Amino acid sequence: MPSSNQILYLQRLASTLDQGEQYWIGLVGAPGSGKSTFAAQLKDALGDRLVIIPMDGYHLYRHQLDQMPNREEAYIRRGAPFTFDAVRLVLELVAAKHNGSGVFPSFDHHKGDPIENDIELKSTDQIVLVEGNYLLLNEEPWNRLKAEVFDETWFLDVPISVSNQRVAERHIKTGLTAPQAWQRVMTNDGLNAELIIEASREKADKLV
Repeated sequence: MPSSNQILYLQRLASTLDQGEQYWIGLVGAPGSGKSTFAAQLKDALGDRLVIIPMDGYHLYRHQLDQMPNREEAYIRRGAPFTFDAVRLVLELVAAKHNGSGVFPSFDHHKGDPIENDIELKSTDQIVLVEGNYLLLNEEPWNRLKAEVFDETWFLDVPISVSNQRVAERHIKTGLTAPQAWQRVMTNDGLNAELIIEASREKADKLV
């Protein structure tokens, strides 16, 4: 969970912003690192001064995965960078950074597809927290985010053994056996986690 110092930092930061001014933070972490929980707790502490935009809304739809030549691999590796609409994500965040407003998709984990226009960014929002896995990936088009969107980036520094365990437990809750859950972690989630940590940990402005 966020520390009192992190909450106080954002509260003070919000108090220094001029009317209509926004401060954009990228919150990055591996699957199971606790990004969504961390972001929600910051939202609870800051209320209307903070809005959360999750990268999960930019998952490719299942019908888009169905049309890929490597359809089976795409489903097995869902959550890897190539299973996100990175171009759309970057274009919409860059536009919102300049305009101070926008609408964004969220993700329905029950249906397994995004929900369009579910999140609104208003010009009165002060702290914009974008949370996701690949926000610091140093390849096109992802690398435009650090260069053009974020004023600051945070990395949730959780040991990969801990995050992988959490993801395995999450899979078990969906009905998988423990061996099936760990097979999925080893062939997908854990691979993504290794990439995220390698690409992001040293590039983030703060480890949290």
